[in-house]
Amino acid sequence: MIGLRYVYAVCRPFGTPLQAELTGVAGAPPGLLHHHGLVAVVSTVPEADFCEDALKAHLEDLDWLAATARAHQGVVDALTTVTTPLPLRLATVFRDDSAVRMMIESREDDFRRLLDRLHGRVEWGVKVYLEPEPAEPVAAVARPASGRDYLRSRRRHSHEQEERWQRAERFAHSLHERLAERAEEFRMHRPQNSALSGTPGQNVLNAAYLVPRAHSEEFVELVDRTKDEAPGMRVELTGPWAAYSFSGEETGSRPGTQSGTKPGAGAGTESGAGFGAEAGEGR
Repeated sequence: MIGLRYVYAVCRPFGTPLQAELTGVAGAPPGLLHHHGLVAVVSTVPEADFCEDALKAHLEDLDWLAATARAHQGVVDALTTVTTPLPLRLATVFRDDSAVRMMIESREDDFRRLLDRLHGRVEWGVKVYLEPEPAEPVAAVARPASGRDYLRSRRRHSHEQEERWQRAERFAHSLHERLAERAEEFRMHRPQNSALSGTPGQNVLNAAYLVPRAHSEEFVELVDRTKDEAPGMRVELTGPWAAYSFSGEETGSRPGTQSGTKPGAGAGTESGAGFGAEAGEGR
């Protein structure tokens, strides 16, 4: 079988071994490729599935994409327990080890600068949802006596909906301000579409926060304390993750993303392969 080199992340050398049973994309165990004092975490994948033409087709296959993303994520999660990895985009593939080394050399300064900035830090994701209104029992829905009553009822319902949304936005804004004070940086992602994500409720806040690992417990406790502050709201916390949202180019975040930083924000990384692709947000 002809194989290509799949790269999950770049990091500094670390002494703790990865889990012996860990498998990556296409079921292959990840290995470490050392070069110039950096480490590329790699595995071998079949060229038939990961050459440029095959990838273009596979990236339209949601089942294949989801399975590949889970395997990629599993390796990066394992790395996060032993070091600070700099994750590369999903399906970052090179012809051989020599090409991986060339990529490291071409971007060595950026990698070192980012790894210095992210050392000892993790990403936490926070989402706030406005819960769906409970459905009224059919028996409780009275038929309007007239067209005027019907319009009045519609206006009242619309007004109540607007008030609920405004309360949700105020709560999300207040929560974000408190969390941003505890984080070194943040990224505001686009709200998720509930029809696409399958998650109930309207997504009001979808943010990522870069937090020193040593302060993560305080950050989590702050989120937990807010969960009962606003009836009808649902707060979801995910993490700790590798700092995916903070590895973007210094020239700007991805389209539709706002960013906030304290002094020290740095540059980022892209896929090294000509046919790399990036997984969607979903953490």
